[in-house]
Amino acid sequence: MTLQESHLFREIHEQPAALERFLSTGLEPVRALAARLRSDGIRHVFIAARGTSDNAGRYAQYLFGIQNRLLVSLATPSLFSIYQRPPDLRATLTLGISQSGQSPDLVAVLDEARRQGGLTAAITNNPGSPLAAAAEHVIPLLAGEERSLAATKTYTTQLAALAALSAELSEDSQAALAGLAKIPPALSAVLERRAEIQAVAERYRYMQHCVVIGRGLNYATAFELSLKLKELTYTIAEPYSSADFLHGPLALIEPGFPIFLIAPQSAVLPELLDFLDKLGQRCGEVIAISDVPEVNSRVTRSLPLPVSLPEHLSPISAIVPGQLFAMYLAHTRAIDVDHPRGLSKVTETI
Repeated sequence: MTLQESHLFREIHEQPAALERFLSTGLEPVRALAARLRSDGIRHVFIAARGTSDNAGRYAQYLFGIQNRLLVSLATPSLFSIYQRPPDLRATLTLGISQSGQSPDLVAVLDEARRQGGLTAAITNNPGSPLAAAAEHVIPLLAGEERSLAATKTYTTQLAALAALSAELSEDSQAALAGLAKIPPALSAVLERRAEIQAVAERYRYMQHCVVIGRGLNYATAFELSLKLKELTYTIAEPYSSADFLHGPLALIEPGFPIFLIAPQSAVLPELLDFLDKLGQRCGEVIAISDVPEVNSRVTRSLPLPVSLPEHLSPISAIVPGQLFAMYLAHTRAIDVDHPRGLSKVTETI
């Protein structure tokens, strides 16, 4: 089987169509949930997720905070499933995010929130799942079956669902929703540049460890790219915010050490440019995902991000060069991208 015939390759390339489908036909449940949040006056969102979906939760922390001034917390499911000491969730939206909706610990969080009388919702690609059954409101992703063990199209569609909910809650929801239409073409533009990304991946065939840096809304992208490098290429890839990295981990950097930097146009860009200066002083090898010429001119290699999106939507496109890089790096190492070792499509934790 060729790489082009793999589930992973196909599903990475299905993302523009999956997002177009969700944005054109899947927004009614988003509107219903937004209306409920407004009517109930809810200002706190409590998110239960694992793995890739947990990175969608990290995106939501910044998205809802910046765009809607909501307080967003990430759940610690063992408080519910093991310690039996859940927090008070009565005036809260408890939101489960999961591709499969199967993990018992996430279901336990929503079950408890509903028992307390709190508002519950699920974002999932499986509306018939136990997580969906536990939720009062369900937002199906409509991404189609995801057969690759590494999640790609469900992640970007989760981000789009969160962005749509944020848009519905904004003061000018029509303008915010109209901006979402820019997302599918932006992803298509990245996919058209895949040959460039493949060439960069071949350079790093023998990379054994790296760090992935993001900040603000793209802190989530750093975690998701790190996860893809780990699960697909078996590289020790550690995610950091640029601020946290300066508090100790900077000592890792020596000449040639690879640093992936997520740096599209954003409010945190000036800080990231200063961060680049510090990396340059230590001769680190920086691979950037950026639409900013000043960033791309100062790094070792760039993964193309040809279309600029508003900062709050940029994580949806910024992860795609990373998905392609991880896929091509795995292929260069003769790893079966559809069967990375030790993984299963549905992981159930308690």
